[in-house]
Amino acid sequence: MLEVRDPADVRSVVAEVPAMTAAEVAAAYDRARAAFAGWRRASPLDRAAVMARAATLIRARAEDGAVTLVRENGKTLGEARVEVAKTADFLDYYASFARQPWGELLSDARPGTTTSVRVEPVGVVLAICPWNDPLITPARKLGPALIAGNVVLLKAASQTPGIAIWAAGLLAEAGLPDGVVQVITGRSSEISAALLAEPDAVTFTGSNEVGAFLRRTLADRNVRLQAELGGKNVSVVLADADLDLAAATLVSAAFAQAGQRCTATSRLIVAEAAAVELQARLLAKMDQIVVGPGLDPASTMGPLSYAGHRDGVVEHIERARKEGATVLAGGGRPAAAGLAHGCYVEPTLVSVSPGQSLWRDEVFGPVLAVTTADGFDQAVRLANDTVYGLSAAIFTTSLTRANAFIEQAEAGQVAVNLPTAGWDVHHPFGGFRESGSAFKEQGSPGIRFYTRIKTAATRFTW
Repeated sequence: MLEVRDPADVRSVVAEVPAMTAAEVAAAYDRARAAFAGWRRASPLDRAAVMARAATLIRARAEDGAVTLVRENGKTLGEARVEVAKTADFLDYYASFARQPWGELLSDARPGTTTSVRVEPVGVVLAICPWNDPLITPARKLGPALIAGNVVLLKAASQTPGIAIWAAGLLAEAGLPDGVVQVITGRSSEISAALLAEPDAVTFTGSNEVGAFLRRTLADRNVRLQAELGGKNVSVVLADADLDLAAATLVSAAFAQAGQRCTATSRLIVAEAAAVELQARLLAKMDQIVVGPGLDPASTMGPLSYAGHRDGVVEHIERARKEGATVLAGGGRPAAAGLAHGCYVEPTLVSVSPGQSLWRDEVFGPVLAVTTADGFDQAVRLANDTVYGLSAAIFTTSLTRANAFIEQAEAGQVAVNLPTAGWDVHHPFGGFRESGSAFKEQGSPGIRFYTRIKTAATRFTW
């Protein structure tokens, strides 16, 4: 069995789940293949009805799901409730595709011939999901996969498997046939070979290191791969910006979910003329953050999701200090005795130089690295000074500068006077450069990864 521990107090075991074996994973693939034969032939309207019923069940039992999320992941109850609600939205949104055009008819120069383009499912999809958003990330993948007629093996993160099991149970209760969605729990070191032995497609959200491993492993077999990887998301604040709006937005974007969001703001570039005033506003807003257990109504920032990750974030901060960066706020674990056994890190603001590691390395925690720029052009160069390209934002009252930034930012998502996070289910999502693959998630483009195209020509002989 695998123990799941409460990140607010790691002494507490909140769940135990099976550590599946390679043989059990192989058996899951056999069940998936059998289920695919029937699910792919089901009417899209029937698939949609199952998904809509599941969305209704999720909303009806939202509080149970939210509490499970908090106990496994550590985010606040308010953040968990949003994740549960968005999960239902994903299923409803993709269920609506059952009534959208599916394929097309094409003209054919050959006499008496009609040509059609047909859209088919790819088959058995392996969905490897992370611990930071362990419910909404599976929903982002399950929605398009299921409506297209695929079956899914869902590999849940070892830190947060319970919420995936909860969601799969509600799908089954809504009428999803056996074998269409199966949750795999276990140690990746023991079952990774079995997991990667038989899929027709792999969709992955997680680290760049694992993404590179998947590319190498799957390339020779022509198994399609969708990867949403790391980010070092940036916000630029120009001198003409509304600084009160910028400060409030940045603190939320950097420290919500303890910074454990793919789109969290982790780099900040401020025009020199506005740096002092913005810093004061940021520090005042950060001082209002209440760090504590996610189930405590007073908490506005919970712990990190597990102890090893907490220690890694603290190491990033210590490395920045050694490189000469200046910690302006936070910088370590909270001193409160009641938090001693949790995976807490203080919300941290650090003044850095662009060459330092904290500017370049993904931290994935409540740490915001800030530097200054002497104008718009330098700010854009600094914003693009990264191997990543997931999300970027600019704060300005100039429409010209806003449009120029949208054009020049090397990122898959660009926002103006908004956070780097917050993209909705119908917004196409995915990064450039080392932040991901060419396949977008969410929105109508999100279904393309889960489908293949067949062109068929028919000559009529009447």
